[in-house]
Amino acid sequence: MDLPQPVLKAVAVGRKLAAALAFLPSLLTRLVMGIAFYQTGSGKLASPDNVTSFFSELGIPFPELNAAFVSRLEYYGGILLVLGLLTRLAAALLGSTMIVALMTADRASLLEALGFSGETGLTDVVPLVYGLFLLWLLIYGGGAVSVDRLLGRWLRPRSRSEVGRG
Repeated sequence: MDLPQPVLKAVAVGRKLAAALAFLPSLLTRLVMGIAFYQTGSGKLASPDNVTSFFSELGIPFPELNAAFVSRLEYYGGILLVLGLLTRLAAALLGSTMIVALMTADRASLLEALGFSGETGLTDVVPLVYGLFLLWLLIYGGGAVSVDRLLGRWLRPRSRSEVGRG
């Protein structure tokens, strides 16, 4: 079955538009997640005693050391995500904190959501949602509008034909 010409033109325009906007998912995900982690890291850095106490209550080993580490990881990891610098590394490290959060502080809400018992749904479990976004960044990287991409182009070995062109 042949499609009418206007439909084919609309499909072609849609494809071009999608290709032109392909940079947005990585950029927006990095910005939203980066700002979120920067803000939570800033809050943790501002009140280290509260974080240490909370980690102690959760039974996290070496609560003072882990509180200092996680606070800085969220703060600096958030900055790295916003910039799109070392995106995969930052996403992996921040993702590991989401796994710990799901095993400790958010375990009950995760189990409730997984059991479909109660009012908590999977999208209500923030570390799960954040973890999925971080997994996406880990797999796909920082995207076209990132320092990672800029460095990749700059550090990429050039072919002989490119070297001759300048």
